[in-house]
Amino acid sequence: MANQQEDQSKKQPSWFTPKRLLVIFCVINLINYVDRGAIASNGVNGNQQTCNNGTCTPASGIQGDFKLNNFKDGWLSSAFMVGLLVSSPIFASLAKSVNPFRLIGVGLAVWTLAVTGCGFSFNFWSIIICRMLVGVGEASFISLAAPFIDDNAPPPQKTAWLSIFYMCVPSGYALGYVYGGLVGTRLSWRAAFWGEAILMLPFVILGFVVKPLQMRGFKHDESKVAVAVSQLQDLGASETKAATKIKKHLSRFMKDMKELLVEKVYIVNVLGYVAYTFVIGAYSYWGPKAGYNIYHMKNADMMFGGVTIVCGVLGTVAGGFVLDYMTNTITNAFKLLATATFIGAIMCFVAFCLKNMYGFLALFAVGQLLIFAVQGPVNYVCLHCVKPSLRPLSMAISTVAIHIFGDVPSSPLVGVLQDHIKNWSVDMYNEESEKHKSTAEVEEKKAESTAEPVTYSTLV
Repeated sequence: MANQQEDQSKKQPSWFTPKRLLVIFCVINLINYVDRGAIASNGVNGNQQTCNNGTCTPASGIQGDFKLNNFKDGWLSSAFMVGLLVSSPIFASLAKSVNPFRLIGVGLAVWTLAVTGCGFSFNFWSIIICRMLVGVGEASFISLAAPFIDDNAPPPQKTAWLSIFYMCVPSGYALGYVYGGLVGTRLSWRAAFWGEAILMLPFVILGFVVKPLQMRGFKHDESKVAVAVSQLQDLGASETKAATKIKKHLSRFMKDMKELLVEKVYIVNVLGYVAYTFVIGAYSYWGPKAGYNIYHMKNADMMFGGVTIVCGVLGTVAGGFVLDYMTNTITNAFKLLATATFIGAIMCFVAFCLKNMYGFLALFAVGQLLIFAVQGPVNYVCLHCVKPSLRPLSMAISTVAIHIFGDVPSSPLVGVLQDHIKNWSVDMYNEESEKHKSTAEVEEKKAESTAEPVTYSTLV
């Protein structure tokens, strides 16, 4: 075992150190989620034109420019998932024949071009297509980054390292709210997308220029790369060989999928992760807008961004360190997951029932702290309940499941619900409801008075 580790260290490129890799991947992940937060911010996403008591607020952002209702607006958050869902298993499967580090470089290049295209979009469908391509680019990184980190993290600190990596999810979202609010308001929502592309460009270049890393469970030699190129040339030369090659890849993929889906621990973990992501998706996308409407937060982007970044960072890192302190095993991970999500969900629900803004922020912060503590443990289970060669596919299918059944439907469904009830508050007896109720009672009394002329004349 020691000799194997020595041989692996000798093969590592000169630029590589485990901590340097972690920092690079964390920054890339941060930029990915800044994009998700920015498109949900009031500065980029904007609002429809609203009129109250003769005073009209002009339309703004993407929703205002393209005249989107809340249902279509919700799909802006979810559209990139289409590309991600289709591409994640493909990138995971390709990792067996193409170096995973190079695949990350390809994905980041697609992401950068697609985000740039979002800034040049001219209608709803053009930005939807660009968001789908953003998902294609993000797919390679999401599927392959975590196994690289797991390979190179110190064994007693594996969950802590994963938590540091996934800490970029809430902090990226939060920075995205702030970034989108500032850039979208002071420049334009298009400039926000172009800024993200500029930030990612150095990592695209890095992915193609530096000597690639090797992932545990996979072997990729230069000779194999040459063979892969020649095989691609053969595909164009012979349709029979192409069909045979495709069948071979599909057969290998289906075999891996069968092996993965019979793993009961993996299935239970992913199902819980789906439910968690459904709620988080709705909170993260509609949270700033709900806060703006319920509590009249003029700086809702800043408020939600500040609370989310503090609680997200602290909660995510704390979850990883707590599991390592408990001893990072799958059993302990499930204990931590059950406790944190149960208490955290109650706190968040109660927060939205409150009328006082400060009470809401306090309870919501505690709820977020607990909810984000699951990021490290849940992904630790995904990586360690399967054999090493299945880890990229494990992460890919987990990503597909949590998005297709989680935050993809949650944003538009909440948008449809809001279009119908037109009430962001959990408390159906808020001030606005009371006004409508009192108005209805007055009208009902007038109708009764009209129906009873004797009583009416007496009152007159």
